[in-house]
Formats: sequence, structure tokens, C-alpha cells
Amino acid sequence: MTIGPTGSGKVSLARQMARSGLALDLGDFGPEVVAKARLCLLDFLSCAFEAGHHPWSRQAVEIAQAGGSATIIGTSQLSSPADAAFANAVMGHGLVREDMHAASIAHHGVVIWPTLLALSEQAPLHGARLLSAAIIGYETGARIGRALLTSDLARLYRPTGLVTPPGAALAGSFALGLSEDQATSAVAIAANTSSGLNEWPHAGGSDMYFHPGFAASNAIKAVGLAAAGAFGSETILEGEAGLFAAYRRQAAPDSITLFPDGESEIMAVYNKPVPACNFAQTAAQAALRVSHELVGTEEIDRVVIHAPDAAVRYPGCDSMGPYRNALQAKMSIPFSVAATLTRGEIEEENYSELDDADIIRLVAVTDLRADPGFTAAFPGKQGAEVTVHLRSGRTIRHALPDVIAATPSDIRARFRAAATGVLGEDRAHRLEQLIDGCEQLGNAGDIAAQCRLDAQERVLRSAS
Repeated sequence: MTIGPTGSGKVSLARQMARSGLALDLGDFGPEVVAKARLCLLDFLSCAFEAGHHPWSRQAVEIAQAGGSATIIGTSQLSSPADAAFANAVMGHGLVREDMHAASIAHHGVVIWPTLLALSEQAPLHGARLLSAAIIGYETGARIGRALLTSDLARLYRPTGLVTPPGAALAGSFALGLSEDQATSAVAIAANTSSGLNEWPHAGGSDMYFHPGFAASNAIKAVGLAAAGAFGSETILEGEAGLFAAYRRQAAPDSITLFPDGESEIMAVYNKPVPACNFAQTAAQAALRVSHELVGTEEIDRVVIHAPDAAVRYPGCDSMGPYRNALQAKMSIPFSVAATLTRGEIEEENYSELDDADIIRLVAVTDLRADPGFTAAFPGKQGAEVTVHLRSGRTIRHALPDVIAATPSDIRARFRAAATGVLGEDRAHRLEQLIDGCEQLGNAGDIAAQCRLDAQERVLRSAS
């Protein structure tokens, strides 16, 4: 055992997690956990395929160096593992519909899956090992996030940028069979790259889309450096200048236990039903129920939204406009509710008309408030209530105790639509089969390869 610099013999947090994570295999997880991992992979790919044409996706692909053996999803381009992971993470984040872990306020899948898919094309990797690595990655980042994040911290720093690099680094270390010392160093080196500022909701920048790209790319490099013999600061999490001291400004916990009492954090991850900020999900769903009782929005006098304090305080969630781009609208709870009330649906098109007069009028008469009950229940549940006061004096109110996640059938339906649009029906079906049979897949790199177009396909699809 490596001891810390004090000579106390205390095992560092990074080593605790590396030691326990590396000791696992797929048989240690229940079938529901494995099924959830497969579903999260399908959902990640669904988002990546669907967002491939967005400007931020094209920009990420454009800067990827040509050459290498790692697939950039939905293209014929091969690149280095780090560049492919960067591009794929940006695409997976491009719809703002990625999977969500509320307690860490982070999106782990858009970092873990790009990291593992890129590594799967570099070395022999069995499908069961790919799924195990992903489950361990979700667990590690989520447990660090639970201990690290507060609503005050999340107002300044992007949680996804802070906690996913070490999680993805341990996932990659497990996938490649690194030793305990190497995995500890990979986690430590990756934690040095933890970053991401939350100025983008205020300024209208596209920075957010690139946060998971940097995290995945850095995780790849951290794993590679550790495998090559580099060693990181073992006390990077709890040290006097470590992650907790730098961001939380408090001492780290004595231990961070992975899978306590057999519980897996990936089971606390939910798949978004709405292409918008996590904190806008439940309120939009409550607003949809209100819309079913409306004759028209012109009868609305004012709107009151109750949500958890964490939702009200998260950057951009209380924005009343003006909205420079769709991302600002997707972050805004008032805009999401107003668009849902106006359109009577929750779709990507809700965010296509930022100057819609009916929506903007409703935003202007909306009051967003923190609710003590919803605050106390968060993050275990993410409730919201929407109350509409009509000019007639009538009130329509709908509340939900928690977000209603996308169902497995929802996720499969949108995966099939998105994958078919890029790959064609036959290849999309084959990709789904590969993921469904991942535990028996001898070469997990086949999944990434199936996401690739050949040069001729790319030309034909660009022309169609």
C-alpha cells in the first residue's frame, strides 16, 4: 500500500476508489444495473446522432486531427482517441437531452461513453468489460459529486466539468486493465483537469457544449499517461491544495465508498424526456398538464412556478430573457414553461422561435419561486408546480413530485429514429443488436465501428 505524505498510512481517496473499482466485474452488478448501462449507451448515441449537424458538433469534428483509429460518430473520419472522444462528447451533449444525475448535478454519460468507445478501438476489450467500466465510471463521478457539490458551487463551476474527469479516468483504467497504482495516478491526473465555468448562461456563449469534450479528452490522456508510467498526486482530492480545498473550500470526507450496500449510482441517473436543462424538466411537464385545460394563452394573467432552491439558483434557470440563442431558452425554466403552455407540447421546436410574442408575454408575467417542500425532497426527488391565474379569476394548478423520466421504449424509439437517419435502417438495427448483446460481445470496438460511415455513405447522405 502506498502511504500519504504524512506517513500516517491512511489510504488516499483516489486509491480507495481505484482499489474497490478494479476489484469488480460484471457479475457483481444486478441485471437491472447492466440493463440501465445499455440503455444509457443507446441514449447517448441517440443524442450524438441527432445533434451531429449542429454548429458546435461540426466545430468539434473540424478541429479533430485526421488519422488514427478512433471513430467520430456519424462520420467517416478516424482520429486520435482524445480527439474522437472530444468530438463525440460534444455531439452527445448537443441536444441538451443527455442523461442526468441530480445529486451530483452532472451529466456523466456524455463523458464516460466517449472515453470508453474511443479506448475500445485501441485495445481488445470485451463487451462485458465495457459495461462494467461504464458502471464504475458513473459510480465514481457521482459519489465524488455528491460529496463535493453545493448549489453555491454549482452557480460558479460546471459540475459536469468538475466530477466527470476522475470518473471517466477510473472507467478507462478498468477497461484497459491498469494496475491499482496506475489507476490511482489516472484519477489524480484527471482531477487536475477538473474545470468548467458557468458564465455561459449569462453571456449566451456555447462554452457549455465543450465542457464534456474537454473532460473526455483529458480522461483519455490521463489514462494514457498513467499507463506510460506517469504518477499523479495521490492526495489530489483531499490534500491541502486538492479538489475539495480548491472548490468546496472544506475538508474532504475521510472516505468515498463505491457501491455502498450494493447500491449503484447509475440507477439514480434518469434519461431526460425534454431537450432542455435538467431543472426545467419537471416544470415543463407540469405545464403540459396545465395546457390541456387551457382554451388559449390569451386568457392567462400570470404564471407562478415553484421548484427546488437548487433549480431556482442554477445559472440561467431564472432567466427572463432576452434570449440570444436556443441554449439560453433551454436553460430558462420560465421560457420552458411558457413555450409548453403556448404550444401544448414539449418538443425541440419549443425552442425554435425565441421571439414568439405569446411565449415572451408569458415569460414576462411569470414568477419563479423556491419551494421549501421541493427543496427538502431534492435531490432524491425533483418536484415542481405550475399555477396559472386566468383573467376570469379561475386558477389552474398542476404539481409533480418528481420528474417523469423517458421510458425505455421512449429511448429506443428516439435511438432508432436518430440512428436510422444517419446510418440507415439496417445498420441502425445492427447497432442496437450489438448493444443489446454487449455482455457477450467479444470485441466492444465493434459498437464504435458500427457508428462510422464509410466515405461513400457520407457523400450519398450529404447529397440526399
